[in-house]
This record gives sequence, C-alpha cells and structure tokens, in this order.
Amino acid sequence: MYQKFEQLVKARGITAYRVAKDLGLAPTVFSDWKSGKSKPKVDKLKKIADYFGVTIEYFLE
Repeated sequence: MYQKFEQLVKARGITAYRVAKDLGLAPTVFSDWKSGKSKPKVDKLKKIADYFGVTIEYFLE
C-alpha cells in the first residue's frame, strides 16, 4: 500500500509531510505505514484517497 502512496506523492511533486499537514495528520503516520509499524485506518485512508482523487480500493489492489 505504501508504494502506491509514494507513487502518488512523487507524481504530484510533493512530500509525505505536506500531505500530512494538508490533511491534519501526524507526520509519523506515513513513516509508520512505510515501516509496517501500523496500517492506515479506513478514515485516514479515505482522506488520503480523496486528497489524491483516487478510490480506497486503489490502495488495496
């Protein structure tokens, strides 16, 4: 899942930190997700999907 997020971030030319700030999330959310320490909850995943204009299913494929 994180790889798809990373692709979206790179394609937009922004940082994970910027996404976190724009969405009101803790910046550590994405590093925890990347390391496998945690997985995003549905509400956060929905915010991220909406931010990038994709569906939640995009991340789950």
